[in-house]
Amino acid sequence: MPPPAMVTGSAASSASSASSSEVTLTEEKTIEKYQSREIGSSETTRPDDMDLEAQTAQPKPKLFASTRYAILTIYRRLFTLVFLANVAVFVAVMTTEQKLLALVNATAANLLACGLARQPLVVNAIFLVVCSMPRSAPLPLRKIAAKVYHYGGVHSGCGVASLVWYGGFVGVLSHQYWATTPASAMIRLSAAPVTLAYIILVLLLAIIVVAHPTFRMKRHDYFELTHRFSGWLIVALFLALLMVFAHEASQSMHKPLGNFLVTLPAFWFLVLTVISIIQPWLFLRKVAVRAEPLSTHATRLHFDHTTTTFAKGIQLAKHPLRDWHSFATFPDTPAGTDGPSSFSCLVSKAGDWTTNTIQQPPTHLWKRGVLTHGFAYAMRVFSRVIVVTTGSGIGPCLSFLGDKNRPALRVLWQTRAPLKTYGEGVMEMVHRMDCAPIIMDTNKCGRIDMVPIILQQIKYFDAEAVCVISNPVLTGRIVYELEARGIPAFGPIFDS
Repeated sequence: MPPPAMVTGSAASSASSASSSEVTLTEEKTIEKYQSREIGSSETTRPDDMDLEAQTAQPKPKLFASTRYAILTIYRRLFTLVFLANVAVFVAVMTTEQKLLALVNATAANLLACGLARQPLVVNAIFLVVCSMPRSAPLPLRKIAAKVYHYGGVHSGCGVASLVWYGGFVGVLSHQYWATTPASAMIRLSAAPVTLAYIILVLLLAIIVVAHPTFRMKRHDYFELTHRFSGWLIVALFLALLMVFAHEASQSMHKPLGNFLVTLPAFWFLVLTVISIIQPWLFLRKVAVRAEPLSTHATRLHFDHTTTTFAKGIQLAKHPLRDWHSFATFPDTPAGTDGPSSFSCLVSKAGDWTTNTIQQPPTHLWKRGVLTHGFAYAMRVFSRVIVVTTGSGIGPCLSFLGDKNRPALRVLWQTRAPLKTYGEGVMEMVHRMDCAPIIMDTNKCGRIDMVPIILQQIKYFDAEAVCVISNPVLTGRIVYELEARGIPAFGPIFDS
């Protein structure tokens, strides 16, 4: 098995030739250390050495691969399953008695499920349970378990289904208010619940529209603010609507309001929804942060308010009610030591917030909730994994260092001037994950199609799965090309 190497150009480079005239003596020694570890072997793997023609011998794409892996993704399958199940029950309810109570209970149940699918404690529990599958289990089962990060399909499916149920509720409520006589109505309604119902309907439509992937990616800050505050307002107004509706219903049925509420499932669903929303904000804190500038493109933020473990992320903000950003964390543990007392995250230029963080390093930031398991946690069900990443995607990959029982890793990292951009500390951690990573410096070798290299390393490394962490377009392309060939490949999706 030939050892991988750092890819730095079209021809092999020695340590002495890697240093430019403006590089300091210290930097020369650092570069020499890493290049000698990666390029010194006579079996160096470089793009020139790759037998790219041999890659054509790999299995051809499966039949209907584009339908299965590009259109009918696990996320969309979960969404469709949840949504169609709701629609089937909705049709059954609407074709029978059209009970207002059934409609309001189903709406509240879907709002609760929608919220819980994003609740940090619930997310952590989902990952812990599903990814507890032993590595001795059959590979097909572990491949299914590793798709756990597609749980967002349940979130969006229940969210859209709640609109369907609520639309039916508003329709029946309006019909009972305008089309029936007071004597024939089971519940005598005033204008208050009807007015509240239409306000909530408009807000629910707005929150679903801005959640569309196109709007979400182009106007993420507007999506986040609308999604959060409209969501809170919907729950508050729905609770108010429920109280008004319950008051008028209890009077019509000659029941005490308290007795009516405690027997109404929608009331308890909303109570649980409120608790799930409030819980993360109870952990809102302004924590100290030490910024370690790495370059004009990246910085490393250090925290010591708690510890981190494998594949957990932190949510950070400069103002508690404005835009929040999630970052993967990794322990600051030096090699060969245990019990990290601090952890870090990498921040690279990807917008106004990150650019400002790099140019004006913060001393304090807001954090909320608990550290939450992310996509990479699903990789622990495999024994041997190839980690493919570009640029600052190495940050989430470094979280593997927080798992003593991590799978054997082969790292393929394509980035611009890795040592200059991310520093010796990050390079050291990369080599702790994989003693012989393949690092492609795009300043020297340009952008390389990584798929042939991945296919070769799957064979050499005997990998069970490929973990891809890059920009959404490249991640989607690589994952699709591998899955279409029957290779287990995983990468974060827009809603993971």
